[in-house]
Amino acid sequence: MDSQKEALQRIISTLANKNDEIQNFIDTLNHTLKGVQSQLSQCNNALENSEELLEFATRSLDIKEPEEFSKAARQIKDRVTMASAFRLSLKPKVSDNMTHLMVDFSQERQILQTLKFLPVPKAPEIDPVECMVADNSVTVAWRMPEEDNKIDHFILEYRKTNFDGLPRVKDERCWELVDHIKGTEYTLSGLKFDSKYMNFRVRACNKAVAGEFSDPVTLETKALNFNLDGSSSHLNLKVEDTCVEWDPTGGKGQDSKIKGKENKGSVHVTSLKKHTRSGTPSPKRTSVGSRPPAVRGSRDRFTGESYTVLGDTAIESGQHYWEVKAQKDCKSYSVGVAYKTLGKFDQLGKTNTSWCIHVNNWLQNTFAAKHNNKVKALDVTVPEKIGVFCDFDGGQLSFYDASSKQLLYSFKTKFTQPVLPGFMVWCGGLSLSTGMQVPSAVRTLQKSENGMTGSTGSLNTVAQ
Repeated sequence: MDSQKEALQRIISTLANKNDEIQNFIDTLNHTLKGVQSQLSQCNNALENSEELLEFATRSLDIKEPEEFSKAARQIKDRVTMASAFRLSLKPKVSDNMTHLMVDFSQERQILQTLKFLPVPKAPEIDPVECMVADNSVTVAWRMPEEDNKIDHFILEYRKTNFDGLPRVKDERCWELVDHIKGTEYTLSGLKFDSKYMNFRVRACNKAVAGEFSDPVTLETKALNFNLDGSSSHLNLKVEDTCVEWDPTGGKGQDSKIKGKENKGSVHVTSLKKHTRSGTPSPKRTSVGSRPPAVRGSRDRFTGESYTVLGDTAIESGQHYWEVKAQKDCKSYSVGVAYKTLGKFDQLGKTNTSWCIHVNNWLQNTFAAKHNNKVKALDVTVPEKIGVFCDFDGGQLSFYDASSKQLLYSFKTKFTQPVLPGFMVWCGGLSLSTGMQVPSAVRTLQKSENGMTGSTGSLNTVAQ
């Protein structure tokens, strides 16, 4: 309230000074410019309003109630802002030659004459030949139909679609925007190609306005997309779209024991993390109490390395690539492909219908390629993430360090049936990255790989 009183005192002082100034000016007008009645009338009205406001402001200083005082102070401030006394020209409107009554627009005219209006930029033209789709990145290049040195930046818009040709209005995703692009090309990187195509359009902007969009261009961004098929999995695996985790409680086979627990998944993860190397049961000793005993003579599905799950999308032609990352504490896992005919009790790499590389961190560390129950030890470091390249038509299955693209192992065979991505995991979990193109580095390595696989001949067979 004290600060408001100080502000009000300053306003009152200003009003008082203005009143004295107006009164003196009125006296001057009365003695020297009696003919200017309109100006005198305006000044009188201004003075009257100002005196009334001054009186009201003075009375407001005596208000004790803070809320009422604040309300009065706001009113005074608003009225002072609009007071005519502060908008009057305190110069006589008459003189000997009356030239001051003429309005001088010379300065404004000069300003208007120096204004330069920027034209609306023309629509850019995207050059499909210069655009490039590689390594899950898209580079879009464009040019202006004519040189325009007033262009400040460009705006690129894109969206994914499964339709070739021009963008469709119905059933399409919203455009995503990249603003303030200074050059005439832009690279979108780290994309997941979960649609067959992408639409692109670009517009130019100067300091004043944005131009029209270019004609849209559609680029093909096809890649293999698949999820894990829960119906194909071992009952001791907990399967999501792109993740699989070994479940020591028995997974789907133990639902009756955990009925009513809403956070089943988190319970499994917690129990998994609590196991130590010495306390984790060997896969060969795992038992599922709620499941009826195996039929005499059948193969034991619960022996080591049998915890498998397949992908839900078959590969029937072409070249494809995906990546797999294991949890740090994963004891054992395999990554590869298999025919659809892989039996429920079959283990990856132990049949002539499956190919894989196997990592074992249980008791001893081993890294090996497996096919048709034959094993080839690999004298390389197990990478953090494994890249899988499948050339169906060329009969080749190769594994890479996903980061460095170093070749880990390559199978040569002849695929006679569609293959499915296959995985095995015990005591841990795997996560997949799909929707990926074959990396450029892998394509380059394929040219020289044939001369590097002579030592793997023992595993290179034709599967029936």
